[in-house]
Amino acid sequence: MYEKINVTIKNYLQLWGLFFKIGAMTFGGGLAMLPILERELSEKRDWATKDQLLDYYAIGQSTPGIIAVNVATFIGFNRGGILGGIFATLGIVTPSIIIITFLASFISSYSDISWVKKILAGINVAVAAILTKAAWDFGKKTIKNILGLLIFIASFVAVYFLKIDTVIIIGVSAIIGVIFHLISSKKALKNKAGEEDT
Repeated sequence: MYEKINVTIKNYLQLWGLFFKIGAMTFGGGLAMLPILERELSEKRDWATKDQLLDYYAIGQSTPGIIAVNVATFIGFNRGGILGGIFATLGIVTPSIIIITFLASFISSYSDISWVKKILAGINVAVAAILTKAAWDFGKKTIKNILGLLIFIASFVAVYFLKIDTVIIIGVSAIIGVIFHLISSKKALKNKAGEEDT
């Protein structure tokens, strides 16, 4: 019994430690975290496939909260239930809490200094580059057919040019995805029935 408790505690601490490391080493937000999550969770540990991670990202984007925290919670829950989700979530946010607490006192005192402004401007450019690369990689992995490409183009036009709320775009895209899945399933069933008849 004690061995089982020790193994369980070890698993929770492993979840916390891994997501603490990911949270501490990732800059640029949730999307920029995808390559690190793929390496740590898919390639090194086989905790989730790359397709599952993309699904977690899609769900994380369409639910309230920060993508990285949502993904950590999903993985933690899959690995260790509710407590696993809590430990993974705490792991991913702890580095940010520490760093932001430190920076908040620093920036409020020094944000008007010219060299600090230049540092922050440089960081903004670097983060923009990281996010662009992450978005490009994410797009290559998720746009798999004509429908995906059309949804991507329509969503971009709706957000960038028409200024439509992203909640509406995500909702409409989800409905289109469900309809497409139902149509594809019906076709597959008809084809299967036709093969069985012959």
